[in-house]
Amino acid sequence: MKNQSKVENISGMHSSGITNLIKILFWTLLLAIILKSFFVEAYRIPSSSMEKTLLAGDFIFVNKAAYSISTPRYIPILGTKINSFDIVTFSKPSRGDVIVFEFPENMEGNKIRTANYVKRVIGLPGDTVEIINNFVYVNGRTFLEDDRHLSEKKKEVTTDNKIFSNKNYWNGKDYGPVIIPWKGLSVEVNFKNINKIGPLINREYEKNVVSIEGSVINIDRKPVRTYTFKQDHYFVMGDNRKISMDSRH
Repeated sequence: MKNQSKVENISGMHSSGITNLIKILFWTLLLAIILKSFFVEAYRIPSSSMEKTLLAGDFIFVNKAAYSISTPRYIPILGTKINSFDIVTFSKPSRGDVIVFEFPENMEGNKIRTANYVKRVIGLPGDTVEIINNFVYVNGRTFLEDDRHLSEKKKEVTTDNKIFSNKNYWNGKDYGPVIIPWKGLSVEVNFKNINKIGPLINREYEKNVVSIEGSVINIDRKPVRTYTFKQDHYFVMGDNRKISMDSRH
């Protein structure tokens, strides 16, 4: 009987140990999900677009609560995208901040495929941004100097052929001026500006909603003559502008 009791005690201790291990793993996983969803996340710098501030291959930790605490944009583990909203807002991005954001790379069917980009904030909502001979001006004042000391190292790569609104002969050295839209700004929609504001409208809807039928411009299948922006917009650029894909594209 004593031996049997001893075996039962050992078995019970073993079962209790497994239960405690499962509890520890569960709470550790839950804590990791909460931290990653709301507060901090690790990213790897994929390119040299932020050289010399950040180098390709660098690992960084991003404070996701720097400006606000928001609900997750993706279901943890599954990765399914869901609607997100701010729970509490602390501040807004400032000029010069280095941020991580979802950059709309291209269309997949009717939806915009995004990727995480790391760039520097150049223009705030309502600002006028212009690049003249490689110098960046914000509201008429010099914000960034010539970056030729960086671009000369990367002569084999250029993004000029992808510059947004290239038909206006804009390029990496001379671009704009552009006014950065803000939430509540109403603009006229016509054939002169639809090539410029159309992509911004699509990005607000996160899908392709702008279409043209003859002499009519539609947004979400409705004919329009004006559009009111639903979000504040920001103009961002990589520190190594020659090879950076950013708000100019």
